[in-house]
Amino acid sequence: MAQGRPPLALSSISLFIFLSIVLPLHDCLPHSPGSLLKDAAQKASDMAVEVAGYVDVAKQIIDLAVYGAAQNRSYRRLADFTDTIGNRVSGSHNLDKAIKYMYTAMSQDGLDVHLEPVKIPHWVRGKETAEMVLPRTKNLAILGLGSSVGTPPEGIEAEVLVVQSFDELKVRASEAAGKIVVFNQPFVSYGETVAYRAYGASEAAKVGAVATLIRSITPFSINSPHTGWQDYQDGVKRIPTACITVEDAELMFRISRRGQKIVVRLMMGATTLPDADSFNTVAEIVGWQHPEQVVLLSGHLDSWDVGQGAMDDGGGAIISWEALSIIKDLGLRPRRTLRTVLWTAEEQGGVGAQQYYNLHKVNMSNYNLVMESDLGTFTPVALQFTGSNAARKVMEQVLKLLAPINTTKLETHGEGTDISPWMQAGVPGASLHVADNKYFWFHHSEGDTMTVQNPRDMDLCTAVWAVVAYVVADLQDMLPR
Repeated sequence: MAQGRPPLALSSISLFIFLSIVLPLHDCLPHSPGSLLKDAAQKASDMAVEVAGYVDVAKQIIDLAVYGAAQNRSYRRLADFTDTIGNRVSGSHNLDKAIKYMYTAMSQDGLDVHLEPVKIPHWVRGKETAEMVLPRTKNLAILGLGSSVGTPPEGIEAEVLVVQSFDELKVRASEAAGKIVVFNQPFVSYGETVAYRAYGASEAAKVGAVATLIRSITPFSINSPHTGWQDYQDGVKRIPTACITVEDAELMFRISRRGQKIVVRLMMGATTLPDADSFNTVAEIVGWQHPEQVVLLSGHLDSWDVGQGAMDDGGGAIISWEALSIIKDLGLRPRRTLRTVLWTAEEQGGVGAQQYYNLHKVNMSNYNLVMESDLGTFTPVALQFTGSNAARKVMEQVLKLLAPINTTKLETHGEGTDISPWMQAGVPGASLHVADNKYFWFHHSEGDTMTVQNPRDMDLCTAVWAVVAYVVADLQDMLPR
């Protein structure tokens, strides 16, 4: 053994140097990706354990919303709102009245309410008629599509070309010039079939058509047309476009396949006015510990100019208000701010929501969760969620709190036109999944009325919305990203 200090003394000095110099330096260095993942997983695990402590609070919320003094309240509020105001298309006087109504009603609930100005499209339907004049006379029920141009004052009378797809239109392009193209596309799903409503006019105009009539985007019809927004392509002539009923589209398809000539007379008084002034309507319960951090609940206040807009999206707007009222009624105040936003001009492509995003994205790191209900307020079956795996583990535990009403399933892919900019930027997002098998029966039609709503279903939706929003807003930490 070499001469010198005893090994024990050398080890002690080395340990002292390591503890006093090396470890503090290590703490200043960036963590490895592996350690960050481990930290996120541990955080999610800790939060999941914390969620279990909210069983009693969740039960209080559910009991009040579904069985207690607030039973049927969301339904009554929706009925009063839609019966009083009616439909609320972007830019209309009715939409202005709806915003004032909600501002007053939510203020009376003791919520902090304010309005945020936005500019929105102002399209007016005007008078519209359609009639098949050959091979026999028949009135056609139509609804012009949003942003459509009108016909000349005297209308358009032209022969009809019936096709079942864009591909068939391309094949028969030489037959389309000067004709009204009727699309009789079969309904596959809303997401797929809606392309005909959105782009049918421009595709037909490219091959010389003078107007389009499009089979309504619905799997079921009782001679009811459905409206919606459509998009003209830049550099393509703008021609009038409207939806017709499933029955009339199939009628003309059968007649055309027999080789008979069809002629339709169409008159549409549609016009687009300058953008209108409007507002997103915002109500809050301000958080007691982190008021700058936000859990956002939402539905859109506007609707189309047919029916009552009760299902699309009066129900989603009302439960987003009612969730805050339930929480306030119970005397609860979460750590973070609960913010309900009733969007305007969603039907025109999420116009109000995009302007909200542009205004507030500077504070994106403070947005904990964004939630949207826009597929009806029928029986809730699940929550759809977009977020990190760690956040998903937390949300799975939150959904377990809804066991008393059998809505514990967490699905992938939160969706919603109005919250999509936030989710695309990495903010966790959630949407309400309901038993929506009949949603597109009534969607954008005169059939969207209070008759399709059910009081108990709305209570259950309110309970889901309130429990999820409150618990996520009150946890010690924000959802991991």
